[in-house]
Amino acid sequence: MAAGVPTPAQAGPVPAEPATPPQRTRPALVAGLATVAVLAAVLAVAALVLRLLGDDDEPTARPVATASPSETPPTVSDVFAAVAPSVVVVRTENGALGTGTVVADDGTILTANHVVADGSPVTVVFSDGTESQAAVASADPGQDIATLTPAGLPDVLVPATLGGGAQPGADVIVIGNPLGLTYSVSSGIVSGLDRTTDESAGNLTGLIQFDASVNPGSSGGPLLDGDGLVVGVVVAIADPGKDDAFAGIGFAVPIATALAGGDGDGAGGGGPQI
Repeated sequence: MAAGVPTPAQAGPVPAEPATPPQRTRPALVAGLATVAVLAAVLAVAALVLRLLGDDDEPTARPVATASPSETPPTVSDVFAAVAPSVVVVRTENGALGTGTVVADDGTILTANHVVADGSPVTVVFSDGTESQAAVASADPGQDIATLTPAGLPDVLVPATLGGGAQPGADVIVIGNPLGLTYSVSSGIVSGLDRTTDESAGNLTGLIQFDASVNPGSSGGPLLDGDGLVVGVVVAIADPGKDDAFAGIGFAVPIATALAGGDGDGAGGGGPQI
């Protein structure tokens, strides 16, 4: 062995390698993962907002069908306000009193025949106060219906709107001049159909029975349905006490029958004097 070269045994202790500094990768990894989580949450929220607001490229949500609200039916006050301008007061020189309804643009008035059957001059008063003489244009004593032609007309003429048939239980409204109380309104229902009066002056058949209040002076007035359409002409009441007092039963000629008309001089008449 060469001199001067120390042997391993003679060599001094081998110095230890410097310790590796502790690694700090775990906190950085955690921070990175937290950042990714936050970004993911932000993206999820953004996607949800876009979905809620709607995207032009995406199909819109299917609309939900809802029932449309039905129109509110007119009240009795509404019907009265609409139809009263078509109603007239009918008087004769001999003192008969009744009601009529303007049913045409020429001023033709529909009324009960027995109101004008005394043959004396007839006067009509329109809702605006216009007063006029009127002639009996046609009469159907068998149905107690007459039409009048007024000599003069108001500045504004409002013909009533005519309706169809009546049904039992349906609402009805009457406008008339009971006992001289002009433009009175009452309401009730259709109580029955195809009724017959039993009076010494003669019977009427095919009548509408109703329970809206009517009295002498109501005859010839319109029987209206709940929409204000004329469905009949008031002609009679049930009068078990023979005192012309309303007993809860009134009768009207259906409008289709009333419009059939008739010829004659207006004499006779089949209904009780109301």
